[in-house]
Amino acid sequence: MTDAEPTDADGPGEIVQAFVRGLAVIRAFDAENPELTLSDVARRAGVTRAAAGRFLRTLQTVGYVRNDGRSFALTPRVLELGYSYLSALSLPEVAQPHLEALSRAVGESASAAVLDGTDIVYVARVPVRRIMSVGITVGTRFPAAVTSMGRVLLAAASVDERNRIVDATDLTARTPRTLTDPAALRREVERVRAQGWARVDGELEPGLQSLAAPVRGRDGVVVAAINVSMSTGRYTEDDVTDRLIPALLGAARDIEADLQTP
Repeated sequence: MTDAEPTDADGPGEIVQAFVRGLAVIRAFDAENPELTLSDVARRAGVTRAAAGRFLRTLQTVGYVRNDGRSFALTPRVLELGYSYLSALSLPEVAQPHLEALSRAVGESASAAVLDGTDIVYVARVPVRRIMSVGITVGTRFPAAVTSMGRVLLAAASVDERNRIVDATDLTARTPRTLTDPAALRREVERVRAQGWARVDGELEPGLQSLAAPVRGRDGVVVAAINVSMSTGRYTEDDVTDRLIPALLGAARDIEADLQTP
């Protein structure tokens, strides 16, 4: 190995570092970076060019990556890596019809997400119209701190876990309205915890507003969040209070009822 990178268990608890780096190469690609050069992959994954080249060639051999001679991109086959998780998780299947009903009732997009580290990951979605510059699909990730679903999930976490996530999050402003002060963010999460739902307006992207509610599993623990998203100013405050929030909370209760059914 010319770059002296170990490929066997070489960390605490016999972590296979080569496997960890290989996953980092896959995660280097995202919605904003669907195609990357070898140098880009190495930089974003935090590995050497030689290592990035080996990982990419391996992934290309098994069909997870394609190469046009200059840049690399993931292929649809990479979805297989998440299929086992999604197929074993009843939440997306249970939530989907309720999200569809919620979307029809309010005329807006509806989604479900779970917490993964400092991010939320979309596990189900019913799009109505595109209101973001970046398309959202199952598997899309956003920082939990700047999303309504993320704040609902943070509100359900223990104080220690919540503080750990906030401290580990890059709170760089995405818009002029983004909460960037950790203390202010913690206060907002506490407010979400008290009222039982969250509202984020223009913090993730200008002109985007979303409302979110928690979904609890059989043991009463919050396992996911659902939301509706719409353009800022599209509805009056009375509409939000009297129609959108009740519909959202009702959908969450319906999903919970199905999750609790043996």
